Amino acid sequence: MRHAAQLEEGGSLVDLAVRRVRDHIRESDLKVGDTLPGEGQFAAELGVSRAVMREAFGALAALRLIDVGNGRRARVGAIDGSVMGTSLDHAVATAQISVAEVWDVRRTLELRTAYLAARHRSDADAHLILAAATAMRTATEIDDVTRNDIIFHQTIARASGNMLFLQIVRSFAPLMKVAVPLAWETRSTETARVEVLRRHKDIAEAIADRDTDRASMLMVAHFDESIAKDL
Repeated sequence: MRHAAQLEEGGSLVDLAVRRVRDHIRESDLKVGDTLPGEGQFAAELGVSRAVMREAFGALAALRLIDVGNGRRARVGAIDGSVMGTSLDHAVATAQISVAEVWDVRRTLELRTAYLAARHRSDADAHLILAAATAMRTATEIDDVTRNDIIFHQTIARASGNMLFLQIVRSFAPLMKVAVPLAWETRSTETARVEVLRRHKDIAEAIADRDTDRASMLMVAHFDESIAKDL
């Protein structure tokens, strides 16, 4: 039987069921939002219980590979950087990687996104990036500074035109929610804080001006002078 042969490759019945659903998505060339067969159909095909398929669907939903909701068929899920963010947060919390290592990767990625955003941004993108930088400057609470800082970097990544960049940058959000307030506390003078906020404004304006070299240079300075020293 097919499922017995696949089990010989290793894994539990749930692992088998997960693989089969993923294989079905690829073999059927399904796209985001397309519906999947029900748990019962997969269970019959594999010769497993519906409880096994229910667990498999739950595992796939937790990874955002499928979208399940009450009263409707499961659908193919969209890529979601929050899953990667949870994994990164766990890795840092359990000392598998350091915040400095994450920020080193982030620096490399965001240098590229700034360059691409300056090249490809739309007028709407430029407006949103400038709006986020302005909101950071006018915020009176650190929570609002942090929220708009996250929006600022994610909007730049979206403007790059590469949606994988956006999802990876999204994955940094849980760490930014901790790191940005901590970094803010190290800037004890108003002058130091204004300088950080000015850099964001300068990056936004360089992207709006389609100045790829300046946008890249300013993003490097942002990480090297504003963030790296706090880690």
